[in-house]
Amino acid sequence: MEMQMKSFHIESTLIADAEPSYIIAEIGINHNGSLEHALRLIDTAHEAGCNAVKFQKRTLDVVYSAEEMARPRDSLFGHTNGDLKRGLEFGINEYRRIDEYCRELGIHWFASCWDEDSVDFIEQFNPVAYKIASASLTDDGLLRHTRATGKPIILSTGMSTLEQIDHAVEVLGTDKLAIMHCCAAYPSKYEDLNLRVIPTLRARYGVPTGYSGHETGLASSVAAVALGACLLERHITTDRALWGSDQSASLEPSGLNRLVRDVRLVESALGSDQKRLLDCEVPVQQKLRRK
Repeated sequence: MEMQMKSFHIESTLIADAEPSYIIAEIGINHNGSLEHALRLIDTAHEAGCNAVKFQKRTLDVVYSAEEMARPRDSLFGHTNGDLKRGLEFGINEYRRIDEYCRELGIHWFASCWDEDSVDFIEQFNPVAYKIASASLTDDGLLRHTRATGKPIILSTGMSTLEQIDHAVEVLGTDKLAIMHCCAAYPSKYEDLNLRVIPTLRARYGVPTGYSGHETGLASSVAAVALGACLLERHITTDRALWGSDQSASLEPSGLNRLVRDVRLVESALGSDQKRLLDCEVPVQQKLRRK
């Protein structure tokens, strides 16, 4: 007998099978440290019809060692890895404006928090949900701390084995949980996407299952929805040629608009699983059938 699928709400939006896919525009660090740029990306997501935008939050001296921060690395911000990480990290003033702006527009926002202090920081804004990044799936302390907020959790599963996902789900529980299939390569090759894992995860865990894509095109993300993805996440940018490690695996505004359009068309086309004579077919039947 098929497992009974769980469902939950992100605010008033139902996350469940046969509901419109919850589309997340991942801004991440593609703002390149500019609040103005971040607000433009929020506009891009809102105008395309996305449900939410997502950011990333780190407490730098917790996530990175002093040696890692001192490692040489040229960037827009200086010549060490620490210069880069500090340049990309938004603080309280930036997130206050992001929260205010998203509420004005009526678009959800939340973040992937990479450490417990970052969860506490984001929690002051009462986000609608939390994302667990693929890199954090094995961090039991972070999983428990995030679950303690009581908010819905979206768990990304890139770079993970089924056994590791099993353990993370055991830690988190299945209430208000969604699981995202993901290939954690930037950009991902089409032959590595393995979209058939989406129904595998759905059947294994009995929770809403989605797809977080890092490929360069659109077709595979639309196919993920046809395979049952209840949530869909793609990185966005204003220009894929911009500086930054995630830009090339992101969608520009025109691509995001086409993606949302095509996803909604496919959802409409999926329709019912019951085969029947349609009203629109009756005149054609009467005209063309001999018997």
